[in-house]
Amino acid sequence: MYANLKPSFARYASHSNVRRLILALCLGSLLLSALAYTRSGSLPVLELLINLIIVVVVGLQQWSSRKAIKLQPQELADRLLQVQENERHRLSRELHDDIGQLLTAAKLQTDWLMRRLPDELHSQCATLSSTLDETLAKVRDVSAILNPRQLASLGLEASLRAHLLKTLENTQVHWSLECRQQLDGVPEAIAVAAFRITQEAVTNMLRHAQARNLLVRLQRLPEGLALSISDDGVGFSPAINPGLEGQRGMAGMSERIDQLGGSFSVSSQPGKGTRIEALFPWAPRALERASSPKVFD
Repeated sequence: MYANLKPSFARYASHSNVRRLILALCLGSLLLSALAYTRSGSLPVLELLINLIIVVVVGLQQWSSRKAIKLQPQELADRLLQVQENERHRLSRELHDDIGQLLTAAKLQTDWLMRRLPDELHSQCATLSSTLDETLAKVRDVSAILNPRQLASLGLEASLRAHLLKTLENTQVHWSLECRQQLDGVPEAIAVAAFRITQEAVTNMLRHAQARNLLVRLQRLPEGLALSISDDGVGFSPAINPGLEGQRGMAGMSERIDQLGGSFSVSSQPGKGTRIEALFPWAPRALERASSPKVFD
């Protein structure tokens, strides 16, 4: 979704060049008209004024457009990620509140019907009730993925553990979450970014990596929160520009890191697994608290 930022800026640049060309042509037309007027005096004054007005209007448009597209790539990425997060929260609410309530009502109606239907229809009604239960569970799972409410109440470590447990429970992947240090007080922006990056990495692993083992490690450092995700899957060749080369998941991870001013690296080769490392720098007000990490006994 956010991987084509550079082509967008290229289009802005081309549009800007077109506007400059139009302004140059208008200015040239004005100068030629003024030269013809001064030499012969036969050029109508109204035509000269029209040319002058056109140059002023085009010049104002060029000036306003330069101000309008002064948005830096980092600012644009930040705003797009914020829009994405807000949209996820909205969808999560709709799934949980609207669709979830409708499915619950359908389940209650099915249970009511089962008590009143003839015995020969009980099996079909029981199958329908079971399907509704599964659908409701899936809707709640998707809602939780879109908006991990437990981040605020449980914290980053517990939320990641719950997500890994739920996502990998029916797979053959052996996973481990290592975190020897307490992560209380981690800023919300960092917690959300770390959760989303882990979420995307696990999704990519399940889709493409064919991995048997997964290790997620969180470490509280004086300079920031370090996140490491590694698997023993088939690996791949990381793109220099993942957004332009179709690796949208990697592009989204990188944009989240850039949004917080952190660092991001992907180490992978075909047949040798994948290792993702990210560092989220602390905000200035959190530096003092982060510099003295607490370690579990």
